[in-house]
Amino acid sequence: MKKTLIGIALALGLAASFGASAQQPPLPKTIRLIVAYPAGGVSDVIARALGEQLALQTGSTVVVENKAGASGSIGMDAVAKGAADGSVLGFSSVSPLVLNPYLGFSAFDPKKDIAPVASVMYSPVVLLATPSEKAKDFKALIAEAKASPGAIRWATSGQGSLGHIMLEQLKKSAAVDITHIPYKGGGQQMNDALGGQFEVLSTNTGPTVAPHIASGKLRPLAVGASARLSAMPDVPTLGELGYKAANMSSQFGVFAPAGMAPALVGRYNAEINKALASTALRARLQVTDNVPTGGSPADFAKEIAREYETNGRVLAASGIGK
Repeated sequence: MKKTLIGIALALGLAASFGASAQQPPLPKTIRLIVAYPAGGVSDVIARALGEQLALQTGSTVVVENKAGASGSIGMDAVAKGAADGSVLGFSSVSPLVLNPYLGFSAFDPKKDIAPVASVMYSPVVLLATPSEKAKDFKALIAEAKASPGAIRWATSGQGSLGHIMLEQLKKSAAVDITHIPYKGGGQQMNDALGGQFEVLSTNTGPTVAPHIASGKLRPLAVGASARLSAMPDVPTLGELGYKAANMSSQFGVFAPAGMAPALVGRYNAEINKALASTALRARLQVTDNVPTGGSPADFAKEIAREYETNGRVLAASGIGK
C-alpha cells in the first residue's frame, strides 16, 4: 500500500545481505514455502519463481505448497503453527496481518505468532470497467456516480479486502455513493465481470487479467500504484487523479513462524534480497507488472505495524469489521 523507491529498498536489502554474511547459519535441506493463495494466480507465480531462485542460491530444496482460504488467513495460520527451525516460510500479502484480524478471519495473533522476514513486491491494483459500464475514463465514472447515487456497482475480492478499503476511501474523497459487491473468489468475480454483472471491479494485475484487457472486454480506468504501469502507460494512477488515500497496492512478502532465531531470519532476508536483484526474478516481476521491494526485516515489520493501525481507523470509520 505504501510507495517504495526500488533502488533504496534494494540497497537496504543488499546492506542487510552483507551484514548477515558473516554469520551464515545453515539452512534446512528442505524448505516448505506456503503460499496463502490458490495456484495459478500472480502471487503463486512469483512465489514459485522466488522459490526457484532461493534453491539455486542455497542448494536447499524449496517445496511450494498452496494453502488458500479465508483471504490468506488459512495459509498464514499454517505458517504460525510451523516449526521455527527455518523449515517453514510463508508467502502472502500483508492483508492477513493488517486487515483480517479486524474481520474475525484470523485464528493466530499477527503480532505474536508471525515474524516478517522480507518485503518482496508491491502488486498494483487496477480498476476495470466491464461491458456494462460505458464511461470512457475515471473522471466520467465519478461524474456518473454523482449523477446516479448507488447505481454503479464495484466488485471486490471481499468484505474488508484491499479493494473494499480503496472503494471506501474513494467514496469519502469524491463524495459519491457506489455500491460494493463483495466476492469470495477471483474466478467467479472474473466470470461475472466478463458477463457484465456489475459495472467495475478492482483486482491485482497479472496473467489472468491481461488477456481480457488486451481483447478490450475489460477496460482499465485507473491503477493503484506508485507510478503508471509500463503495460498501461495511458492509464493514470489514482494519486494522479487526486485520490491519494485510495491509491493503494498490495504488498507481498515472506514470513516465518515467530521464534525463528534472528540469525536465521537475517540469512533468509539476505537470500531474498539477493534473489530480488537477480535477472531471472526481476524479469518475472516485470512481466506481471509487480514492483520489487526488498529491505530489512525491521523495516518490513514497521511498515506492517503502520498499515495495521491505518486500516483499523479506516475500517472503524466505514463500519466494517467485527
